[in-house]
Amino acid sequence: MILDSETKAAELPEDHGEELRLWLRLLTCTTLIEGEVRRRLRERFGVTMPRFDLMAQLDKVPGGMTLSDVSKRMMVSNGNVTGLVERLMESGHIDRRTSETDRRVQVIRLTRLGRADFRRMAAEHKAWIADIFADLADKDVRDLMRLLAKTKASARRARTTPLPPA
Repeated sequence: MILDSETKAAELPEDHGEELRLWLRLLTCTTLIEGEVRRRLRERFGVTMPRFDLMAQLDKVPGGMTLSDVSKRMMVSNGNVTGLVERLMESGHIDRRTSETDRRVQVIRLTRLGRADFRRMAAEHKAWIADIFADLADKDVRDLMRLLAKTKASARRARTTPLPPA
């Protein structure tokens, strides 16, 4: 019996198909990388990953975005965004104003402080990601990108395929 590197459970090779082992490997890699980035953001800047992600979305659109647009881009609920917005407003990183075209809609955008702080974080974040993947050769990165693109297409296809009857 061997100890599986992803599940940390003793198992026989025939316990899981290769596709399941691949899924576990992808999940483990994602969890490790995300955990390290979260740790570094917290320790270096005192910021959470969701706050960093919100600031990243707003940095791409200097004129600002509606809460609904941000929710769609971040794939979270409006309620999740609202809490993040409140905290980033309190810290002076974003401001909120009423839309010029629809008085019922609020538009949020980075302040000068928010943009400057985000860009410092983004520069370090880029270096962290390079460090995390430093053991991969350029060819490895290209191969992974190609294979992950195929994986993404397969996952999208599977999402639209009806389930067989139970």
